[in-house]
Amino acid sequence: MATSNSGKIAEISKLLEGLEIEVIAQSEFGVTDAVEDGSSFRENSLIKAHHASQQTGLPAIADDSGLSVKALNGRPGIYSARYAGKHGDDNANNIKLLNDLDGIADRTATFHCVASFINADHEPLIAEGIWQGKILNELKGNSGFGYDPLFFIPDFGCTSAEMSLKKKNILSHRGQALRKLVELIKKKYA
Repeated sequence: MATSNSGKIAEISKLLEGLEIEVIAQSEFGVTDAVEDGSSFRENSLIKAHHASQQTGLPAIADDSGLSVKALNGRPGIYSARYAGKHGDDNANNIKLLNDLDGIADRTATFHCVASFINADHEPLIAEGIWQGKILNELKGNSGFGYDPLFFIPDFGCTSAEMSLKKKNILSHRGQALRKLVELIKKKYA
């Protein structure tokens, strides 16, 4: 798995149950994170999958995901994990997002995910998922990671951080993308 993010590893491992795939973080092979210098979620997902596969000699699954807020012209977008500067500082990213949205009524937001799979043939399989919601004025919930405590799903009356992992995996952008990717993998390698 082309990530060292323990939250992603937990979600992805659960989603891939039932396939005969052992999910191992790239860090267990001594592989460092790829430089995400693409201009889209798709490009960054492919960069990460190619990097992990080339470094390990194994098939790799990667995802690139992020939050796009309508009132912020799609920001933080591909910079979601490092929106406040330091990569992976969820608290700082959430605070920056709240500050940037201060006084803004339209808090419509979309989580995006592009998942990719690279095998020895280097012909990628790619799947996408999106999840619509709104950004709250305060953090709610203790599950998940990233912007989950701010991402409110009106149809369910809660944030993604207030959902069980099972429910989140059914609804989320990452869950959608990975289920589609699993189907592509099954179709190609069945």
